[in-house]
Amino acid sequence: MAYFEKPAEGSWTQHYPELGTGPVSYDDSTSPEFYELERKAIFRKTWLNVGRVEQLPKVGSYFTKEIDAAGASIIVARSAKDKVRAFYNICRHRGNKLVWDEFPQKETRGFCRQFTCKYHAWRFNLDGECTFAQQEAEFFDFDKKDYGLAAVRADVWEGFIFVNFDPEDTTSLQDYMGGIGKGIEGYPFQELTQVHKYRSEVGSNWKLFIDAFAEFYHAPILHGGQYEAEERAKVSDVGYEAIQYALDGPHASISSWGVIAPPKDLSMVKPIERKLRSGLFGPWEAPDIGIDELPPGVNPTRHRNWGINAYLFFPNFMVLIWKPNWVLTYHYWPTSYNTHIFEGTCYFAPPKNARERLAQELAVVSFKEYGLQDANTLEATQRMLESDTPVKTFPLNDQEVVLRHLHHQANEYVTRYQQSQADGRS
Repeated sequence: MAYFEKPAEGSWTQHYPELGTGPVSYDDSTSPEFYELERKAIFRKTWLNVGRVEQLPKVGSYFTKEIDAAGASIIVARSAKDKVRAFYNICRHRGNKLVWDEFPQKETRGFCRQFTCKYHAWRFNLDGECTFAQQEAEFFDFDKKDYGLAAVRADVWEGFIFVNFDPEDTTSLQDYMGGIGKGIEGYPFQELTQVHKYRSEVGSNWKLFIDAFAEFYHAPILHGGQYEAEERAKVSDVGYEAIQYALDGPHASISSWGVIAPPKDLSMVKPIERKLRSGLFGPWEAPDIGIDELPPGVNPTRHRNWGINAYLFFPNFMVLIWKPNWVLTYHYWPTSYNTHIFEGTCYFAPPKNARERLAQELAVVSFKEYGLQDANTLEATQRMLESDTPVKTFPLNDQEVVLRHLHHQANEYVTRYQQSQADGRS
């Protein structure tokens, strides 16, 4: 018997009949050829989150981003108080990488009035216009205005900076974020300026790590060691159910319970969590971030035991809003069919004292521990999916409906791209 009410069809999966209920293939996670199609069909065609506006605090602030799956390095800069621009990170003279520090493959950030190429000192202003060419008179039929930086479409949603490499895509960022994005607009992300980041190279397909964070079915088992022994036995017996799943276009959301921040019984958690009044679900005392009522997409059922909403914005950006007023984001940046870079970022309200700081840091290291357990498992999964085995399809249960949706969407994007190529469209 379900703990939480399910749709009239009987399950969340059946509520979305286009997904089917049969076993699924993971060929999309083991094929180099499919990955090459994903690069063109997905990562060159969709809006990709690359950062937050707080990373660009003043005019002239910039950072670079390496996006292997799109075959691009970009510069993201604040060109005016209310304007964020993005450019391909390539000098228009001889193709040198324009902005980098000691190692060309590394990302960087900083502040400048103009970007200056290390090779021949060509300069470009914050709007990408070429302002100086060394020995300009030596060139032939040359006009600097013809050699500005190549722009990448950029826009901002709720303080999150997105780019889109498809020059023919007319979908606005607001429209792309859809109903799920609309449902969380107004959440005070801008108040959460205490930031902790993790970055790791993971030996698995990018979608497999999203799979791990798009369901909590595995949590009582894989992460059982994080619980006190008695609590571990209880959660293992009960398993996991979400309060609600929602799919909207390529995106998805999960609304989940969270009675552990604070716990009903202190014996449920470990001594350090009791002492610091914090844990994976965050500090137990929620700071005031100036919000009287949650946006309609956060705890959409207004369930009394709600603890977290997780949003997957296709293809590779997840936002987790926790009841104790903090936020976690995940990014999954593919580097090959079986490797990717994972980024996890924790956002808190600035702590007012050492105790609050320690409570936040316990949440941060707890997340790291859980993430390492997931990543290690995924590398084992990738290894076996690539092995020579007669096992070709896998059953997904109703708590794994978002995984089913993710792989369905990836295949849909690739199929549409292949059809457009066959039709002679770009």
